[in-house]
Amino acid sequence: MLAWVYEAARACPQLGEVLIATDSDEVMALCLANNWPAVLTSPNLPSGSDRVHAVAQLHPADIYINIQGDEPLLRPDHIAALLAPFADPAVDVTTLKTLCTPSNLANPNAVKVVTALDRRALYFSRATIPYDRDHTGPLVWKHLGLYAYRAHALKRFNALEPSPLELTERLEQLRFLEHGIPIHVAETPHDTIGVDTEEDLARVEAILAART
Repeated sequence: MLAWVYEAARACPQLGEVLIATDSDEVMALCLANNWPAVLTSPNLPSGSDRVHAVAQLHPADIYINIQGDEPLLRPDHIAALLAPFADPAVDVTTLKTLCTPSNLANPNAVKVVTALDRRALYFSRATIPYDRDHTGPLVWKHLGLYAYRAHALKRFNALEPSPLELTERLEQLRFLEHGIPIHVAETPHDTIGVDTEEDLARVEAILAART
């Protein structure tokens, strides 16, 4: 899994450097054995974004991208969509959404996002949102767990305590929203499969095998 994600990230030409951040000695040993650049971080960090901040203390950059280790279907188009909004200097944090398939509507592992007309995130939830009270068939958007941050936004995130909604939903991005930090949500037609179950792994293996 880690090899798939690392190689997918390396194939994205927009990334100047790809580092693996982990709190696991086992994963660190795997990285060393394969000559993958890696950083061992504290096991007490509450989220992936806090882990990225820890890496940022050692590797200065203007913008950091958080690619989670369960996203082997990452493609350069995802990174391009994440970075495009930074042309606006007012944008500090970005993430992605794609149309939610019917099979994922009730899946709590497929996080949903609702956005404002200017594409700012209003809320992320494991529940199906928006609730279709009158059966009008609104579009439901699935959140893809990729993030990009300007360095100062990442620093501010790390300085904040995990927020109540973040802890309730177990979604780190809610820490930004609860503290009034806007997240710009870019749209992509390319869905991914975050590997949370054995079934997810089997689907990913089949997709990657078909590409070769």
